[in-house]
Amino acid sequence: MTQWTENPEGGRGRGPAGLVRAWVEVLARPRRFFANGIAPSDQAPGLVFAMVVVLVEESVRFALVDDVYPVVGGLEYLSAAFWLGVVVLLVAPAAVHLLAAVQTVLLAPFAPDRGGVSETVQILCYATAPCVVAGVPNPYVRSAVGLWAIGLYVLGLTVRHDLGRQRAALLGIVPAAVAFGMGFRAFAAIGVLLRKWYII
Repeated sequence: MTQWTENPEGGRGRGPAGLVRAWVEVLARPRRFFANGIAPSDQAPGLVFAMVVVLVEESVRFALVDDVYPVVGGLEYLSAAFWLGVVVLLVAPAAVHLLAAVQTVLLAPFAPDRGGVSETVQILCYATAPCVVAGVPNPYVRSAVGLWAIGLYVLGLTVRHDLGRQRAALLGIVPAAVAFGMGFRAFAAIGVLLRKWYII
């Protein structure tokens, strides 16, 4: 599932090395990655990428934050493994496809030259790259990576769907807010900082 169907410039490798390379490319050269590293109808590598990001993020959160998951039958580690499996294998893929569908509906009237749904899925998946450290219980870290991910998502929309930045930001704000602001808790972290700075 981590093999690319094409081998474009800066493109897809296989297995763990391919995932690491994609992660580095998204963070270091995002415009190039979104232009060359996404293949139509090739969702599997992107979904695996996002699932690995969520796995690492949630594992870090479990290790550093108390009472992250409900404990079933007094079995803390088995309960954690169960909830991690639910989040990684069920919630993350379902959320990606639901948000991609919402994004497609939002794009339809305003982006006649847009790419396919599978490309939107991949944009969302690869935009999660900074969130690999979102499990660190530090509001500065969580705020920064959440905003970074939103920026990557908007950039991906501009590149793959032939949109200007302002239009991409307006059309992408709802899925991005749900995925990164709520899903990876960036908004909660920003709220903590605003209260700390006596802004709210």
